[in-house]
Amino acid sequence: MPVVDEIRARLEAAFTPERLEVVNESHRHRGHAGDDGSGESHFHVTIRAAALQPMSRLERHRAVHAALGRELVGRIHALGLTVEA
Repeated sequence: MPVVDEIRARLEAAFTPERLEVVNESHRHRGHAGDDGSGESHFHVTIRAAALQPMSRLERHRAVHAALGRELVGRIHALGLTVEA
């Protein structure tokens, strides 16, 4: 399964978001540090979910990382997060 689909599935299961965008930005980092040549190394997630709203910014980011899991987060080089309140 492509990483973008794994990210989407895990976040949907964990938060039932009202808005979820997962963008593969790996092409913008081709040849840079962290580019493993897979085309699945850099991602940006925009998410809005009721469960995240009462949390601080740091708690939101930790919750997203926890939902993705250590193994998945370990396979990607960069994960940008925009958590909408």
